[in-house]
Amino acid sequence: MLSRSIYALIVAALAALTYAAPIAAAESPCPPVLDHKFASLQDEPVSLCRFRGKVLLIVNTASECGYTPQYEALEGLYRRYRDKGLVVLGFPANDFGGQEPGSNKQIAQFCRVNYGITFPMFAKTSVVGASANPLYRQLAARTGKPPRWNFHKYLLDRAGQPVAVFESAVEPADPRITSQIEKLLAAR
Repeated sequence: MLSRSIYALIVAALAALTYAAPIAAAESPCPPVLDHKFASLQDEPVSLCRFRGKVLLIVNTASECGYTPQYEALEGLYRRYRDKGLVVLGFPANDFGGQEPGSNKQIAQFCRVNYGITFPMFAKTSVVGASANPLYRQLAARTGKPPRWNFHKYLLDRAGQPVAVFESAVEPADPRITSQIEKLLAAR
């Protein structure tokens, strides 16, 4: 038989755990830059809030660009670091040189067949100018660097804050990118 004081301590401890658990389990709020929904290439709605707490590499892509082979390295980065918290997000765009003329279905097939893409790819969109999607408008405003061509890369930390911008010519496996990704993944 437990003494009253021990019983009272156990009840108090259980009560504290019961009230603390929901607070600890509650998800953090969605960072403003991720508070958007976009259609995937398969026309399924995807909330970017699902990627909160992840390190994100956001890239505007095109299937007929001289930088298109970067798809292979982007998929390599994703596979190498996804279990540690990296997500690559691809946004096909036809803004530069008309180098993404295909439909979403054609883009999806191209990415799957030619590069085995498994990272999240979104429906074709605009990433510059007045018709830029709201994510790209925010990224350009926060960094002062809108995309100037296809395969422009934004790196966001786990809090959804842009921390680096890489021009199209910077390969995804470049140490400037991988060292930043590793640093962000190590930070908790």
